[in-house]
Amino acid sequence: MRRHIHDTTDSRPQGGPAYRGTGRVPLAAAAAGSLDQVSSGTDHRRELGEFLNTRRAKITPRQAGLPSYGGRRRVPGMRREEVALLAGISIEYYTRIERGSVRGVSDDVLHALARALQLDDVERAHLLDLVHAARADRRGRHRSPARDQVRPSVQRLLDSMPSVAAFVRNARLDILSANHLGYALYAPAFLDPARPVNLARFVFLDPRSTDFYRAWDRIANDAVGSLRAEAARNPHDQALTGLIGELVTRSDDFRVRWGGHDVRYYRSGTQPFRHPLIGDLTLEYDALEVPADPGQTIVAYSAPARAAAREALNQLANCAAAPDDAAAITSGQPG
Repeated sequence: MRRHIHDTTDSRPQGGPAYRGTGRVPLAAAAAGSLDQVSSGTDHRRELGEFLNTRRAKITPRQAGLPSYGGRRRVPGMRREEVALLAGISIEYYTRIERGSVRGVSDDVLHALARALQLDDVERAHLLDLVHAARADRRGRHRSPARDQVRPSVQRLLDSMPSVAAFVRNARLDILSANHLGYALYAPAFLDPARPVNLARFVFLDPRSTDFYRAWDRIANDAVGSLRAEAARNPHDQALTGLIGELVTRSDDFRVRWGGHDVRYYRSGTQPFRHPLIGDLTLEYDALEVPADPGQTIVAYSAPARAAAREALNQLANCAAAPDDAAAITSGQPG
């Protein structure tokens, strides 16, 4: 089933205002919270409380190994006292933590809460980041901004992989640079003349993304989850705060997902595309952090030798125009 796009027009001239977002998921304002609270990202104590609240709402007493006495429950998932019981702390202490009062809370208590809430590795790291951010609110700590330039040696590494589509992105999902095949694969995103190309904007504000990503829902969840995690790791990144505020304002899809407080890391897997020049193909991807440049990640898409997707990549490499010439690539007319 094709995804319905509302409040958009395919006749938008290039360089004009960005698309207003899409309507796959109905707006759930209660889940998302107020616009100021969601978009600002500065009330870290509140963010911590909402994260814990949404995590315990996902687990039933039965899933947690607690007895269920039947009857109607006033809250979905576990109650505060049930989480406190599993974590081995008092209900008063847990309530303080869920309200963002984390001064003096030990790592042992946080790990106990992570076990009680059955958090995965990504969620555990996010919980610790939120606690650190809530503490930093009082101390006023700021992290140095991440580098947004790709070093020449990293670019040479990208260019040394001609059969792999690869790019470097930062934690805000800006594409900082790519190799020839990377530009060609992501040509639909580069049709927007704004630079740097931001993958979250492409996913949520450009209807072309719903054709390009055959698993659009998963990609949308991954994008929001990545930005959620980064907002906790680097809560004073003004560019990130501005990006989130823009997406919350302009995309119902983003707003609803942002209100869910889910976090994800984009590490490895398979991703299906529908490219305007070569059609459908499914590629394997790996995300490799660049340790010398914190926040930068190389994302590489490849296919096994003699696989149909490999042949499609070879065709794309042979037909592609000059790097970053998205219009020629998507029109199927090499430069």
